Amino acid sequence: MKQLRDWIEVCEKEGELKRIKAEVDWNLELSHIATFNERKRGPALLFENIKGYDIPVLISAFSTPKRMALTLGMPTTYSMCEMSQAWMKIITKGLVKPVVVKDGPVMEEVVEGDKVNLFDFPAPRFYPQDGGRFIGTAGFLITQDPETGWTNLGTYRMQILDEKGAGVQIIKGKHADFMLEKYKKMGKMMPAAAVIGCDPVNFLVSSTLISAETDEYDVIGALRGEPVEIFKSDLTGLKLPANAEIILEGEIDPVNFKPEGPLGEYTGYYSGKAKWGLPKTWLNVKRILRRKKPIFLATTVGLPIGDIHMVQSLNRTATLWTDLETMKVPGIQSVYIPPESTGRFWAIVSVKTMYPGHANHVGNAVISTTTGHYGLKGVIVVDDDISADDMAGIWWSLAVRYNPVQDTEIIKRGRSTPLDPSLPIDARDIVSRIIMDATIPYEWKEKPLKITMDEEVEKRVLSRWQEYGFAEPY
Repeated sequence: MKQLRDWIEVCEKEGELKRIKAEVDWNLELSHIATFNERKRGPALLFENIKGYDIPVLISAFSTPKRMALTLGMPTTYSMCEMSQAWMKIITKGLVKPVVVKDGPVMEEVVEGDKVNLFDFPAPRFYPQDGGRFIGTAGFLITQDPETGWTNLGTYRMQILDEKGAGVQIIKGKHADFMLEKYKKMGKMMPAAAVIGCDPVNFLVSSTLISAETDEYDVIGALRGEPVEIFKSDLTGLKLPANAEIILEGEIDPVNFKPEGPLGEYTGYYSGKAKWGLPKTWLNVKRILRRKKPIFLATTVGLPIGDIHMVQSLNRTATLWTDLETMKVPGIQSVYIPPESTGRFWAIVSVKTMYPGHANHVGNAVISTTTGHYGLKGVIVVDDDISADDMAGIWWSLAVRYNPVQDTEIIKRGRSTPLDPSLPIDARDIVSRIIMDATIPYEWKEKPLKITMDEEVEKRVLSRWQEYGFAEPY
């Protein structure tokens, strides 16, 4: 699978995509249809008749585990935990460098100069108090370190400001921000390119937390099992994906900003009102590369659970598991960052305890990782008889294996995200964290005896299940 069109074909064959031919307005109507669809765990939606446009919009692409599995080429029976574990195993085996090609389908049309107009694309307005139309909710920004040549693919929301300008919310401390600061010191503009529509694995990887100095292209190649096809732009010098649908090329001024937002974010709250902070960086689009008939990819963001929360749950669970594996933390059985927690604020780890304080070791390791150190505010550690995605088991563990005074660690200062609505608007740099040890202490000489069924009777009962009058085998 090299392109978005391959993904659409696969999903359609599996009955996981619905084409909507009725005319739909990009202004609120599209996003509201998608939101209701996601609440019902419906199919991916391909809107083929957007009011005023002849470009289709694909949305709700990632809102079920089955479509996540199809995206990654994994068995469709896999749970989010199983997919994340498979991701971890693939990445720890080694990365795959991209391959350079001369050009690709995204070069079918080249739009430059006065012909550049971002309103040529059906960018939706998602929610009533949004500051405008957002061309980038499922896209990613490509930048390059001016000193090392490291290429970063990062997901930052992008609002259309005018025909040639798109606001880009580059949060402090993000990798693109590291690069922007270097360009600022050099007194130069930062070359940048926004990709709208591509092989969906590009979006899965660009929206997660990859270690600095690691090219996301290498991670994508590993997950795909083959190199990503890229070409070097003659305008920006950036490495661009040859099979993309739309690429906006230009530059970002590191010192001159413009008002941007708000947007109804994945936290379920609006963020980015101009009065809440400084105006944002913006991409001055010099050239558009596009297919003759491109497909526009978007995500609703908004309240959990939507496809963005599923994306964050999967990729952050995978990278957290990878981090813990790389750190050689022993006994890890499963890891999960639930989509209900917006896919980022809470982590659950199942561990087979092997020494006193092991669960505390795990909890502290989680908040020390590349994935866990940013924005995470809670870690729950459970015993190995409970899977990290078994929410009934998690609640049971908290009820019968957790003593709040003894089993709670509070960390007063950790790196926060400015999108955390639980914090005051003017104090979102630092967040406190909690580690909850819901395991039976390893050092206890006498431990509670868990109820289990008699194995022989259990086997006999299950073998006779339909004899008892039940329609299906157990």
